[in-house]
Amino acid sequence: MKNTIALVTGGFTGESYVSFKSAEVIEKNIDRDKFDVYTIVVTRESWYYVDENAVKHPVDKNDFSIVLDDSVIRFDAVFIGLHGSPGEDGKLQGYFDMLGMPYTTCDALTSAITMNKGYTKAIVQGVKDLHIARSLQLFSHSPLSSEEILAHLNLPLFIKPNNGGSSIGMTKVKTAEELPGALERAFNEDTQVLVEEFISGREFSIGVYKGKEGVQVLPATEVVTTREFFDFEAKYTPGATEEITPGRMTEEELERVEAIIKAVYNKLNCRGVIRVDYFLEEGTGKFFFIEVNTVPGQTETSFIPQQVRAAGKTIKDFYSELIEMSLDSLK
Repeated sequence: MKNTIALVTGGFTGESYVSFKSAEVIEKNIDRDKFDVYTIVVTRESWYYVDENAVKHPVDKNDFSIVLDDSVIRFDAVFIGLHGSPGEDGKLQGYFDMLGMPYTTCDALTSAITMNKGYTKAIVQGVKDLHIARSLQLFSHSPLSSEEILAHLNLPLFIKPNNGGSSIGMTKVKTAEELPGALERAFNEDTQVLVEEFISGREFSIGVYKGKEGVQVLPATEVVTTREFFDFEAKYTPGATEEITPGRMTEEELERVEAIIKAVYNKLNCRGVIRVDYFLEEGTGKFFFIEVNTVPGQTETSFIPQQVRAAGKTIKDFYSELIEMSLDSLK
């Protein structure tokens, strides 16, 4: 008997654009021999399913069901493909927890914590061989002046919304004169902003998930871009960067990175698939943690599908494993 799966997309932020693209890839690759799939759009205004005739059917938020042809469709599990709020910050996870409905991502607490870059770094700081760039966490109700920031940190700096994703609102600052504008852009996206020192090195992004054989680390992707940094355009414009999967690392680096990534996954109490971004510092090879993404992109240009294929798996089997692990979580 097939399980009925809700694929949730949309969202409350500018990342909804990415969410819809991810949902297209996920829907296309879910095994229809095992699962019946309904794509549910979640926006601030409404939650709904669109049928083949472009008719919108509202979701009953009391039990997360829909009605089609006088029949009530109830879901066995949820595949969360919604980036940003409310799919990545714990809000949807808390809602599904109250309904007793399994889902494919980290739980509500882990999702909420990891959405905040500063809090995440505080938790993972003790992981062996993991390094963190010096930074300041700023709040809109008590901002610091450029002079105060530069008294603590050295240029160049990365300015980024503390709870955002997809590099929206992020700026690399090389001079003191650029700092006020960069802070303004970041605060337009969030009430908290992270300011951190730039680490010179090779940038990587790596997926890790809990499957039937335990925690599995996927082959890392090395990111080589001609832009100042791996920004929104570089991430989602085909050909804007060179993405090398598996990334170029020595055997020692591979072993060290895998141990660090598994330790991060376990320390944050993760579930499903996450993506960790990191630098290997120029000259030292030290692992510098950037951030965790608990609902990583699944678009045609995203890293996770590349890494799954590099690991010798099909996307269809990978998604099946994520769904089956979620279903097993309530047994």
